[in-house]
Amino acid sequence: MVESHEEATSDELHRDFKPRQVFMFSIACAIGTGLIIGSGSALAAGGPGSLLIAYIAIGIAVFFVMTALGEMAAFLPMNKGFGGYASRMVDPAFGFATGWNYFFKYIIAAPTNLTAAGLIIQYWRPDLNVGIWVAVFAIMAIFINCLNVRWIGEVEFCASVVKVVVLVTLILTCFIISMGGNPHHQRTGFGYWNEPGAFAEYILKGPKGRFLGWWACMCQACFSYTGTEVVGMTFGETPNPRKNVPRAIRQTFWRITVFYVLAIVVVGMTVPYNSKELVKATSKSTSAAASPFVVAILLAGIHTMPGVINAGLLIFTLSAASSDIYCASRSLYGLARDGQAPEITGRTLKNGSPVFAVATASVFMALGFLNSSKSASTVFGYFVSLVTPFSVLNWMAILLSHLSFRRALVVQGIPLKALPYTSWMQPWGSYYALFIAFLVLIFNGYDAFVGKGFVARTFVLKYLGPVLFGLNCAWWKLYKRTKRVKAADMDLITGRQEDEIWQAEMSSHLKSG
Repeated sequence: MVESHEEATSDELHRDFKPRQVFMFSIACAIGTGLIIGSGSALAAGGPGSLLIAYIAIGIAVFFVMTALGEMAAFLPMNKGFGGYASRMVDPAFGFATGWNYFFKYIIAAPTNLTAAGLIIQYWRPDLNVGIWVAVFAIMAIFINCLNVRWIGEVEFCASVVKVVVLVTLILTCFIISMGGNPHHQRTGFGYWNEPGAFAEYILKGPKGRFLGWWACMCQACFSYTGTEVVGMTFGETPNPRKNVPRAIRQTFWRITVFYVLAIVVVGMTVPYNSKELVKATSKSTSAAASPFVVAILLAGIHTMPGVINAGLLIFTLSAASSDIYCASRSLYGLARDGQAPEITGRTLKNGSPVFAVATASVFMALGFLNSSKSASTVFGYFVSLVTPFSVLNWMAILLSHLSFRRALVVQGIPLKALPYTSWMQPWGSYYALFIAFLVLIFNGYDAFVGKGFVARTFVLKYLGPVLFGLNCAWWKLYKRTKRVKAADMDLITGRQEDEIWQAEMSSHLKSG
């Protein structure tokens, strides 16, 4: 019995993430090229008003996704990823589809960021093929993910510091420019909201065009917020999750407010959506030149910062590629622990690294070499189109798991006071976020139908994710004949049984209730 116990626990992840690393890891995953670069194309499509509304609407939804995850993770900390919660609280088939969807999302996101890193290098060395840098940076990311989690956390901590410094610098610079602190001494303020205006027309003319412009901003905002929920993947390797999980979740609100909304406000103050420089940059580049922040700086007559910003963006993409492999490997590890993936991918080294899961996830970095036969920027666009629906499906899985979790609490008579963490406006916030996510998922591929006629390639890229999710769910349900987890039968004990503090609190709440 002793040997079997040791064997069972030898493949567990280590809780070696430090609280400061968890906090900064969440920033590292949340701030990426979607905000710094992708917001430029959204600004050109919808204008500053549409962009701000979209970022606020999606930001609120993402905040509720995070608080939903926080309630579950603080109460039942698991090392099986989001698929583990979906299996336990909805249906094992739903958990199977969720876990594999998360894996698919990040094995696509990794070559996306590797390609972006190569494109950024081309800012200085356009004579070198992007594939060279895909190989170099892939090796770096794989090496980092084979280390103990505390070293992964330290690398991401340092990268996060760089990200915060770069983004804060960009926000302050754009604000100073809009207030007249530029070589032209021109104070724009919110002038661009009046001329050319707050809302741009996209594809069509008139009100329909302005609506499509806003919806383009909504879809792009989803891509920008991709990764905010990734901090949930660290909870299985975080000490004292009852304390550290709520702290990480609460900090999400301030990240959204400061890093996203404020950044979008200052961009709208410094760059007109019809700027020729912006339109040209976003249509031909995915390096720093396409960033609306860089366009704002160049329009102000400052020509020394783009190279510095490009260096910062290189850190952004390399950090993102490393965290992509981390998330993909932990998702695969969780699937293996639930018997939904090859058993070998659930094994770890003595340092706690799920090396076989890391190796499996790393194989798909080779997708970055597709740019050898296609334009790198075109391949980048394909990957972005795939990532967004995968991400929205992840959010929906978390929200549906949370709503089932809340129902089970009511049915089993467990008071909310017994939870280590409860959030404001829940479960209504989860319903709001689920509604927004559903709309984005269904209408994300609008551009395949509107404009120049039906575009089959766009349609496939935008709706491949939902189709794969549905097929995985249906196949596992038929193969294993799984049943939906009823609220009365949901396991809300395993994982808390050895928590004497929680048992004492639970007994006290039940007696007083």
